[in-house]
Amino acid sequence: MTGPSSTEQYVIRSPRAEEWPSAKALRLLALQDPVAHLAFLETYDDAMAKPDAFWQERTAGVVVGATGARQFIVEAPDGEWVGTLTVLVEEAGTTDWAGFPVERRQGHVVGVYVRPEHRGCGLTEVLFDEALQWAWEIGAERVRLIVHEDNGRALRFYRRAGFLPSGVTVPIPRHSDESELEYVLERP
Repeated sequence: MTGPSSTEQYVIRSPRAEEWPSAKALRLLALQDPVAHLAFLETYDDAMAKPDAFWQERTAGVVVGATGARQFIVEAPDGEWVGTLTVLVEEAGTTDWAGFPVERRQGHVVGVYVRPEHRGCGLTEVLFDEALQWAWEIGAERVRLIVHEDNGRALRFYRRAGFLPSGVTVPIPRHSDESELEYVLERP
């Protein structure tokens, strides 16, 4: 890591609606990561083709006060956004994006990314701590995430964070011959 070694110098917060250009820029950067093809359901080219109105709406839907999702960003001491994750709220009795029934209120972590030069100092842990705290505060009974079995770095982190495999496999829409694994963390 080339940046500061203490997470205290960073701020974890939710974006403001008018910060959509920063949200867009960080997402586009994440989609260029060497494991993006394993970690994200969209490609860089697909994201680049989306109009600004898409990014504005997307960011407005994850700010403080939004009810269906909350994005958390890591802001470096110089104001640069260096990490993010989003928690989608999935209500009991609904169906998730993959067509599976949602049996109880849960958070679904998506879009996890920390810039490579800021990895290894605990930022991902602090980012997850904030997101999980929010999920528990809004009454989630569990938090889940979906991870590709070949994404070793992510799998190792999720296990260290306490997520356990649920036994559910989820087909990947863009690759009909592949699937991803669901990991869950039950409410403490």
